Amino acid sequence: MNDPMDLPRRRASVEVLRAEAAEELAALVHERLRGGEDPWEFMEDLPTVDELVVFTLRAEHIEADGGLRPTHARNQRLLRLIAQEYPQLTRAVWRLIGQENTHRRWDAVVRVSDAR
Repeated sequence: MNDPMDLPRRRASVEVLRAEAAEELAALVHERLRGGEDPWEFMEDLPTVDELVVFTLRAEHIEADGGLRPTHARNQRLLRLIAQEYPQLTRAVWRLIGQENTHRRWDAVVRVSDAR
């Protein structure tokens, strides 16, 4: 990639990305339930399907850029670029812009390590 802010091109439509994200979200819920967690306590922490799509697109960009975690400002620019390229995800992007912890906040492992 010449410009590291260029988004990796995907052939999948937003509908396909949403279907993949819905499957991933179902797997997350199943894993947490099998772990004995109370859904009343964790369901609000889970991302929406569209937020999960945005996280996936952002992760692909980070991977394409050598795996370097973006700075806060760069993360905000990347989220705006995702909204520009995928207008159907604009609401999800705007919910994520400005949040401090968007890095797998629903993941029990990440929450435990953040608490330390």
